Amino acid sequence: MHANPEPQLGKSPIAKVIAALTLQEKVSLLIGTGMDIPGAPPEMQGPVIGFSNDRVPGAAGTTFAIPRLGIPSMVLADGPAGLRISPKRDAHPDRTFYATAFPVATLLASTWNTRLVEQVGIAMGEEAKEYGVDILLAPALNIHRCPLGGRNFEYYSEDPLISGKMAAAMVNGIQSRGIGTSIKHFVANNHEWNRNTINIKVDERTLREIYLKGFEIAVKEAQPWTLMSSYNKLNDTYTSEKAELLTAILRDQWGFDGFVMTDWFGGSDASAQMLAGNDLLMPGTDTQYKALVQAVETGALEESVLDRNIEQLLTIIMRTPVFKAYRFSNSPDLKKHALIARAAASEGMVLLQNNGRVLPLKAGTKLGLFGNNSYQLVTGGTGSGDVNEAYSISLLQGIEAAGFTANPGLANAYRKFISFEESNLPPPKRFRPQDPIPERRLTQADIIEVASNTDTGLITIGRNSGEFADRKAEGDFYLHETEKQMISSISEIYHKQGKKVVVVLNIGGVIETFGWRNQVDAILLAWQPGQEAGYAIADILSGDINPSGKLATTFAIELKDYPASENFPGEVLEEIPGDGPSSFIQSKRAELVYQDGLRVGYRVFTADKLEAAFAFGFGLSYTTFGYSELKLDNNHIDENLAASIIITNTGKIPGKEVVQLYISAPDGKLKRPDFELRAFTKTHLLEAGESQIIHFDLGLSDLSSFDSNLSRWIISSGEYTLKIGASSVDIRVQKKFCKHKLSTLPP
Repeated sequence: MHANPEPQLGKSPIAKVIAALTLQEKVSLLIGTGMDIPGAPPEMQGPVIGFSNDRVPGAAGTTFAIPRLGIPSMVLADGPAGLRISPKRDAHPDRTFYATAFPVATLLASTWNTRLVEQVGIAMGEEAKEYGVDILLAPALNIHRCPLGGRNFEYYSEDPLISGKMAAAMVNGIQSRGIGTSIKHFVANNHEWNRNTINIKVDERTLREIYLKGFEIAVKEAQPWTLMSSYNKLNDTYTSEKAELLTAILRDQWGFDGFVMTDWFGGSDASAQMLAGNDLLMPGTDTQYKALVQAVETGALEESVLDRNIEQLLTIIMRTPVFKAYRFSNSPDLKKHALIARAAASEGMVLLQNNGRVLPLKAGTKLGLFGNNSYQLVTGGTGSGDVNEAYSISLLQGIEAAGFTANPGLANAYRKFISFEESNLPPPKRFRPQDPIPERRLTQADIIEVASNTDTGLITIGRNSGEFADRKAEGDFYLHETEKQMISSISEIYHKQGKKVVVVLNIGGVIETFGWRNQVDAILLAWQPGQEAGYAIADILSGDINPSGKLATTFAIELKDYPASENFPGEVLEEIPGDGPSSFIQSKRAELVYQDGLRVGYRVFTADKLEAAFAFGFGLSYTTFGYSELKLDNNHIDENLAASIIITNTGKIPGKEVVQLYISAPDGKLKRPDFELRAFTKTHLLEAGESQIIHFDLGLSDLSSFDSNLSRWIISSGEYTLKIGASSVDIRVQKKFCKHKLSTLPP
């Protein structure tokens, strides 16, 4: 007689596959295969270091394979702005493996166009699949709590509705191609300082309404295959060890059916992570392996906990390309994806100022390009959000392709300056932004000569940031003195000659603009637009594309106008090492109290009647739009309320408008923000004079606030106001409706 064959994943019940695993195999499945980091201590070394390079060099990590049971190894790769893998491979020394650098998340959110973001996700998913990746570690949707957050460029917005809707669109796009996503970082990883050890203190209502809401939307509307727990502690417990977060809220209340993985080296106690519902520990260390085996053998951890987590892991593995034996090509359609990147980039750029309608520029305009970044644009941030793209288009290349000309003498001077300064820079630290070179100093004579031979001055201001470090106030949020002087001198000289000045902001996060904006005529916020940057900017400057981006994050007049800046990024409690396995990277025990509560972004600006430099939802167009005939299907709400409005292009050229719906609620039992964004949509491209009817459907959840005492969402009775406008400070039409009785919804 022949022995019964062993069960096989996908052919046998998962319970039988799990029963066939040894304890050592179970533990190996629940931790990654390791990550080789030069200089890292022994406790960070993996059980199978270097394994990830076998399939996709440069991927962030891999999982353990058990061939005898038909369980393959998954490849996990970074990807908030495009797939991050190594461009070179030892096995193919004569070939380079590039990926598309798409615009950063903050720009994508500024499109307010979920259909377009889904198209970007589809392209990202195709590239990941064709390069042999199973799960893309994206999107990231933490909140822009403070503009100094080092990874804000990876995140969408200060508002949880936009964050959740954009993340859901991205997840749906990527996963439509059979590739998994891992939405991150769950939760309250809103800055980089001491991120591995810091304790975030936040009240439950704020947590639910601001920091968890975007994740809730993404989970319910897109069902990501996986979710990544954050590094930080949340109210005294690491998020990866917090069962209330990972099991009670995520699975029981929201219905999440994927698996949870840690951020790389996140957390402290492997057994506590398993108990909490953090199924996969990445990238996996030998210390974690030994701890889990010992915990089960001594009875400190029930083996059934491992079985539960393995079931969740195997369920997802069966969806992956590697399990389905997909033959990836290593040749995604990068040309097609470049076109998608360019379209997304131009749609997310925000025209902040256009005095005298200096933009769009006239055909054949002669430009004086000032600023280092006019010749070397920042396409995206650094760290896990970086991409190894084949090329990036400079602003100079973009404007020349659009039929404009740049002053050749000025361009040559900048090229020589940049080359010399870069040759003196130290090597960049791993995963961190390269130190910027100083802005080239200009003499009055230089500027006068260029101005005399050009029609318009164009200044580019650039910023970059990334993992491990937050931004600074001086010289980052606020301009350097050389930048201030450059803007002042160029504007004065060009204006004396009766000519205009345009500023392009090539930035990943908010900077101060109020102190200098009146010196210039136009300001285009280009963000970090990906590899097609120069072409996309030129599309807007030339008028080939009518700008339709709007701010998804508020530009304040002063840094202090953000309440979060008062104690950002936190305080050191003890000058001793923290308890996380990666404490050698950032070692101090620290704490940050979210004392601002719900007073985040536009909510505080409207409540305090505080003027912003550029308000949430703001953005100019080369045309104008009219709002008319707001209709509600009822004057009260029981379960649902339908609204419609007509948007008309009242200008002379085609354009798109972002229509924003805000709700003002009665305070009732809970004090509410003055109003909150509850829905949005973007019109199609409206021809001059064309109208479109926009429909919104509201439910009770759109009117609710979280009552911590009841642990339920409550909908107050009383009079509500539905407001529709072009920004948070430009409400065009409004109507009132009532809720007759107080009601509640489960968490």
